[in-house]
Amino acid sequence: MRINLTSVFVEDQEKALRFYTDVLGFTKKHDVPLGGEDRWLTVVSPEDPDGTELLLEPDKHPAVKPYTTALVEDGIPATAFAVDDVRAEFDRLSKLGVRFTQEPTEMGPVTTAVLDDTCGNLIQITQSGG
Repeated sequence: MRINLTSVFVEDQEKALRFYTDVLGFTKKHDVPLGGEDRWLTVVSPEDPDGTELLLEPDKHPAVKPYTTALVEDGIPATAFAVDDVRAEFDRLSKLGVRFTQEPTEMGPVTTAVLDDTCGNLIQITQSGG
């Protein structure tokens, strides 16, 4: 068994697609209309195009807003992405205007930072090892 799909709820799929591809550097994998405005919209790491997909899922269900709002207010990331160098990604993304709620911080064997994805979520980036 392996994880092939995970998701984040987003307020605006088109805005999310631009952020996750143009800013974070993911690649669009699937973009299938579902009727109305909603799409089955996934992105993947360009380093692993057949790997785990991230679904940019519309946040229309009534439970989503209270849930995501509470996570953001409490500073809890919706998900985490692995990077080779948190400080380098922090610098790169900061120069692109990305807002971080946590600067690079060493936490035992990992270094983490938390960014605002502009679509209703906090996202943690994580570097393992020293």
